[in-house]
Amino acid sequence: MATILVTGGAGYVGSACCLALKRAGHAPVVIDNLSNGHEKFVKWGPFERADIRDRAALAAIFVKHKPDAVLHCAASIEVGESVKFPDRFYDNNVAGALTLFEVMRETGCSALVFSSTCATYGEPQRLPMDETHPQLPVSPYGWTKLMTERMSRDIAAAYGTTFAHLRYFNAAGAVPEEGIGERHEPESHAIPLALFTLLGRRESFSIFGQDYDTRDGSCLRDYVHTLDLADAHVRALERLLGGGESLAANLGTGNGVTVLELLAAIEKVTGRKVPAVAAPRRPGDAPALLADNALAKRELGWSPSRGIETIIADAWTWHSDVEAKVFG
Repeated sequence: MATILVTGGAGYVGSACCLALKRAGHAPVVIDNLSNGHEKFVKWGPFERADIRDRAALAAIFVKHKPDAVLHCAASIEVGESVKFPDRFYDNNVAGALTLFEVMRETGCSALVFSSTCATYGEPQRLPMDETHPQLPVSPYGWTKLMTERMSRDIAAAYGTTFAHLRYFNAAGAVPEEGIGERHEPESHAIPLALFTLLGRRESFSIFGQDYDTRDGSCLRDYVHTLDLADAHVRALERLLGGGESLAANLGTGNGVTVLELLAAIEKVTGRKVPAVAAPRRPGDAPALLADNALAKRELGWSPSRGIETIIADAWTWHSDVEAKVFG
């Protein structure tokens, strides 16, 4: 059993990773400042409420728990907000990561799994996107993630540490039976926004652009269940702890779903049609994002097992029933 410090472990993906770590026989320790996370999502190990930018607090947590590795999920994530307030994102995401890496080095913790993103690639130059695709972010958020990748690579080269950069595509779904799921403020992701419309929390769902070069004209995205993401994190941690080499890997299904296909799948799962309206394209939206996940399959033995209907069914159960019970 390894002790794993999970930064941002009270968040959407971080909490699913803690669940997966516990199921795999490891001991997750959560550090979260609760700016985006929820203490109700901390269920599988100790909780330390702190900010990773607080060097003294972070060092004390390392001394107290003596983690064998770090799973770094803590970050500001809203792309639009990063454009409005880039300084806040660089402070939280980059300065915070640097402080974390320094404390790891000082305390002898040498294995890092980093929650990265396909946003480091920027506009797709080819599809599907593999790990050799150029990394040219189009938002401050994407740059903060790429800069964190670069820092960890340089630190690994200098000090002999190891890392896994896991580049998510569209994280989705929930684990309603364990009382965890998506709860962001504000919410900007397509699946919860569509489900909120069915629940009467929004008047309609906007389809931004219907003239893209995709099979039905709407944007195409690669949705991957949080439990599948969590499984990849456990595999990456065990690889590093077992002496394996560093790597960067895409986490996506390789099976894209357009917005119109997503709405049809929601109707099939829920039996209800989502009120939707056409809207102009949004600046910065790529027509399609699709992962080539062959490297993760080869190096981690990872293969996502939950398709879009399972993702929707879990999210629907969470938002329509469980979320209100958890938060009262």
